[in-house]
Amino acid sequence: MKFLDIGAVSERSGVPASALRYYEEIGLISSSSRHGLRRQFAPDVLLQLKLIAMGKTAGFSLGEIRAMFGRTGEPDLPRAVLHRKADEIDRQIRELAALSGTLRHVADCRAPSHMECPTFRRLVDLAGRRSRGQSKGGRSKTAARSKGGAGEGA
Repeated sequence: MKFLDIGAVSERSGVPASALRYYEEIGLISSSSRHGLRRQFAPDVLLQLKLIAMGKTAGFSLGEIRAMFGRTGEPDLPRAVLHRKADEIDRQIRELAALSGTLRHVADCRAPSHMECPTFRRLVDLAGRRSRGQSKGGRSKTAARSKGGAGEGA
């Protein structure tokens, strides 16, 4: 097996060497050996780095991502956690789509003042209700009720 030095891993992955050293320090990746002072990595580190980037994009913390790798560094992706994260992303997409629609309405509204526009006032009222309805866990009270509360499998 041909190992990659830290510079090659950084170049191929787009991850700065400083981040690679940090990822190794916190246990996300591990080097196989050293060639002089330069860390050497197995080629499969590139897949690990793609998974780390995907996890970060999905909103997982580095600690959560680290927990998704088994002792050998192989992905051990918990399906229930991934489903919850996908549900959270879907909720964010719906909220962002609603916000986008609101902004487009405001930008295109022909009312002399936005405060005179009944649609704008209704959208602001709905947005205010949504923000007040957020629970400590970040889900709205309605979403928590529809999921059966805080319990699993409801």
